[in-house]
Amino acid sequence: MSSRPFNFAPGPAVLPEPVLARAAQEMLSWGDTGMSVMEMTHRGPLFSKIHEKALADFRALLGLGPDHEVLFMQGGATAQNAIIPMNLLGVNAKCDYVHTGHWSAKSIDEARKYGDVHLAASAAAPTDAHPAFGYIPAQDQWQVRPDTSYLHICGNETIGGVEYHVFPKMKDLGAPNAPLIIDMSSHVLSRPMDFSQIGLAYGGAQKNIGPSGLTFVILQRRLIQDRVPKPQPTCPSVFDYRKVLENNSLLNTPSTFAIYMAGLVFEWLIDQGGVQEMQKRNEAKARMVYDAIDGSGFYRAYVETAARSLMNIPFFLPDDRLYEPFLQGAQQAGLLNLKGHKAVGGLRASLYNAMPVEGARQLVHYMKAFEKAYG
Repeated sequence: MSSRPFNFAPGPAVLPEPVLARAAQEMLSWGDTGMSVMEMTHRGPLFSKIHEKALADFRALLGLGPDHEVLFMQGGATAQNAIIPMNLLGVNAKCDYVHTGHWSAKSIDEARKYGDVHLAASAAAPTDAHPAFGYIPAQDQWQVRPDTSYLHICGNETIGGVEYHVFPKMKDLGAPNAPLIIDMSSHVLSRPMDFSQIGLAYGGAQKNIGPSGLTFVILQRRLIQDRVPKPQPTCPSVFDYRKVLENNSLLNTPSTFAIYMAGLVFEWLIDQGGVQEMQKRNEAKARMVYDAIDGSGFYRAYVETAARSLMNIPFFLPDDRLYEPFLQGAQQAGLLNLKGHKAVGGLRASLYNAMPVEGARQLVHYMKAFEKAYG
C-alpha cells in the first residue's frame, strides 16, 4: 500500500497513483523519442497520436454516439460560462438556468452579460426540511420558457454537495426543442450517463480527469450546424465552437501536457472497468461517509438525502472551536484538505474517482475517533 496521504481536495484533486508514476517515468522521454510531451509540437505526428487516443478513449468511456463531438479547450468551466451564451444564444437571446448553488450563480451572472436570463427554478429559498441550496427544486415546479435557447444546470455543486442523480428531459419541461446544458466539471466519468438527452456538457479537467489547464466540451453537432450556425459577433474566434471543431481542438496551441495526462487517466479508468466500476466504488465510498454522519449525533449534513453528492460531502461539527483540532488531527492521520469552502464553512470530503475506497474508510475511522474524544 502507498505511504502517500489521502488527498480530499475539491480540485485540483487527487490523481491515480499509477498515472503519476507513469508520467514521472515518461517525463524526460515519451517512448523512445528523447522528448518530453511538454516539448512536442502540437501539430506533429507524435502529439497527434496522444491527442487522438485521448479523444477516442474519452468518447468510449462516455459511451458517446455519432451525434456528439468532443472538444478540448482552455479557460476552465468559468470561461465556458461566457463561451456558451456567445455560441448558443438564438435570435431572441433567451436562456434559462436552474440555480442550485455557488457554481450555478457564477454561470447565471456571466450569462446575463450576453442574453435574457430567466431562472427556471431556484433553491435559494429554504424549505421546512432543508436550508437554502441544500436541495434540488422538484422538476414539476420548474418554469422553462418554451422558446428558450437552452436550459443550463450545474450537475454537481462541489461546495454545497448537491448532485443531480437523474437529469431532466426537456420534453417533460415543455421545451422539447431546446438543448439541456450541464456543467459536469465535478462528476464527469463518475457514473454512466445518457448523453442522448444532453445537448452540451462541459467542465474543467482538474477533478475527475487530470490536472488543471484542460477544459472538455461535449456537444451535439446539430447545435452549431443547424440550431445556431453562427456565434454572436463578439465571440472571439478561439472560442467559436465551430472553428474549434473544424480544427480538431488544435485551432491554437492546446494544453498538451494536460491532454497527455488526461489520456493516461482515461487508460487507467478503462483498465479499472470504466464508469460502471467507478459508480460502484463511488457509491461505496459515499455510503461509508454518509453512514458515519447519519449514525452520529455529533456530525451534521444538511443536503436533502435524494440530492446528496457522491463526489463532495460537506459536513459540520457541533462547535466551531472543534474545526481547528479536527483538521490538525486529520493532517497528522494523513487525511488532507478537509476544510470546507469559505462560502459555507464546515468540512468537506471530496471523493473523486481516484480516491481509493481505503481513503474513505480511513476518514470514517478518524471521524469516529474524533467524536469519541470530543463528543
